[in-house]
Amino acid sequence: MAMAMVLTALIAIASVMLIALPCAQAQAMAPAPSPASDGTSVDQGIAYILMLVALVLTYLIHPMDASSYNFFST
Repeated sequence: MAMAMVLTALIAIASVMLIALPCAQAQAMAPAPSPASDGTSVDQGIAYILMLVALVLTYLIHPMDASSYNFFST
């Protein structure tokens, strides 16, 4: 009789483990990582490049424009 109770207890524990363990290990999928660039950094980079181009063009055009004036000649 004692052996039957031990065997029944082992079967009950094994069936609980077989049901509970796969549920405990099941995990939801991790969310996708956020994008590294949302487009604003790209827009900001393009804006910086355009500002540098405008600055270079200003310094290239300005001496040609100001060369006809004699501000600093003695």
